[in-house]
Formats: sequence, structure tokens, C-alpha cells
Amino acid sequence: MRIEKHPILDFERGKKVAFKFEGKTMYGYEGEPIAAALHDNGVKVLRYSIRHNRPRGFFCAIGRCSSCLMEVDGIPNIRTCITPLKEGMEIRLQKGKGKIV
Repeated sequence: MRIEKHPILDFERGKKVAFKFEGKTMYGYEGEPIAAALHDNGVKVLRYSIRHNRPRGFFCAIGRCSSCLMEVDGIPNIRTCITPLKEGMEIRLQKGKGKIV
């Protein structure tokens, strides 16, 4: 799932770290966006729309939409497309409504 080589971009990766998604241990690279690490681990749905309960995935990657809002280390409404992954993070699908931060 991960792009390994690109003709223009260089991928600088941090050290490999463990994190939890919905209680399951997964691995990613320190400093990469949480959403990228989830995508690489096969997680395609990051949240569900409030009104119609439709799945939302990794979309803008610049923190402008609300498709990636998740609960990170107990804090709701974290934009996982721009939040760097750290060792031991606990990530969960967000339940219910909340104020976007």
C-alpha cells in the first residue's frame, strides 16, 4: 500500500513505531501522518459522516476537510492527515458529534 519510490519526491522515514488502532497493534513510521500509517495498514475508513453515516477516508491531506477526524490519545476531532505519528499512540474511530478543533 505504500509508495516506495517516486521520480520526483524523496520519502524520509522516521523509525518504525507501534501504535494502536481500535485496540489492535499496528506499525508505521514516526513523523508520518497518522492517516498515512493507517492507510498502509489497510484502514481505509477513518470516520463516518454525521448526517448519513457514510464512510470517509484519507482525502485532502492538508487539514482542510473533516474526512480524517479521529480520536487520538483520548482527544476527539484530531485531523489525522496532518498529525504526526508517535510511538504508542491510541487511535479510535470517533463516536458521536463534537466541536472540530
